[in-house]
Amino acid sequence: MGGPFSDLTETIFADKSVLNESYQPEEILERDEEIDSFSHALQDVLFGREPENVFLYGKAGLGKTAVTKYMMDELQSEVAVREEANDLHVHQVNCNGKTLFMVVRRLVNDLLPDDASEFPKRGLGTGDAFDELYAQLDRLGGTHLIVFDEIDHLDDVNTLLYELPRARSNGHLTDSLVGIIGISNNYTFRQSLSAKVKDTLMETEISFSPYDAGELRRILHDRADRAFIDGACDDSAIAKAAALSAQDMGNARQAIDLLRVGAEVAERDGDNVVSDDHIEEARTLVQRGRLRNKIRDQTEHAQYILETIAKLDKRGDVPARSKTIQDGYERVAEAYGASPLTTLKSIQDHLSDLHMLGFLLRHERNYGLKGGQYYEYELDLDPDIVLETREEIIDAAD
Repeated sequence: MGGPFSDLTETIFADKSVLNESYQPEEILERDEEIDSFSHALQDVLFGREPENVFLYGKAGLGKTAVTKYMMDELQSEVAVREEANDLHVHQVNCNGKTLFMVVRRLVNDLLPDDASEFPKRGLGTGDAFDELYAQLDRLGGTHLIVFDEIDHLDDVNTLLYELPRARSNGHLTDSLVGIIGISNNYTFRQSLSAKVKDTLMETEISFSPYDAGELRRILHDRADRAFIDGACDDSAIAKAAALSAQDMGNARQAIDLLRVGAEVAERDGDNVVSDDHIEEARTLVQRGRLRNKIRDQTEHAQYILETIAKLDKRGDVPARSKTIQDGYERVAEAYGASPLTTLKSIQDHLSDLHMLGFLLRHERNYGLKGGQYYEYELDLDPDIVLETREEIIDAAD
């Protein structure tokens, strides 16, 4: 008797990894203008001159990180054959959830010789970490490009962006050149910087706009040619995935996810060609997955509030006032062994944030002098998604 996998002998995939988020294409499609601006900003590196700072702006899934990796690879290849260029060192750090000390310490440890002890986690301050960073940069010499992904999430970003661009003029560096490449999902990030940082940066800004349906279709055709065996994906399925993503966020990652999940649905159903119907079913699955990720990204107490409202929803007790939600939230928090937030104002602030993020619907009630004015809240998503996600998070923590 065969096992559960014994009948699985065929697949519509030729190379499924092409549809994974980690896949780095050899050629970047539909970003020619951005690549041209990027190459112009980095051309000083080829002549041994101090590099410009470059900041990339755009929502997730618009190619900022993929373009940056492509540009770094191309630049290193070009530097290798140019006598006038310095040795080029590229460093990358993701700033999400990091403190300034953690980021600088990470860079120091990446630069240290293999036989050196790591820079300590405790006992020294951020100033000490910067001093060691400068020492290691000068020890290696050459040109250093430091890529800060999700830089808008970094605490005390003003200090980082004031220190590094001025390091050479302030005498901290003598034998190395440093350029910053910042990647941000927040188009208004620069407005949050201090005036002295803006004056110091003198950066090139490159904005990544959402893809339109035609651009997404060309990207998907390229991926499909590599991902599937011949004839395993209808052109209409590619067009549908591109159109759905263009209508939503113009996001290439979402379009590629639709294509991959649509193919998984086709295989599950025993079909050997990906069709429009498979893409439509994938749309529901991908949306649920995105919502789950958004829930996981919320703070612990925000998740308790979402769980509370989901339970109220299942009982038919929504929309609910903030005081009702607070009472339920306190029971939920205590059930997980957590200390609840103690003021109604803190609950109301969380409710306002969750409304702004699209998790909640907010209804304004005004009953005049007798009843006053207040808000009521309910979920703007399926409560089962919230409760299932919370169960997954709890199970993973056990």
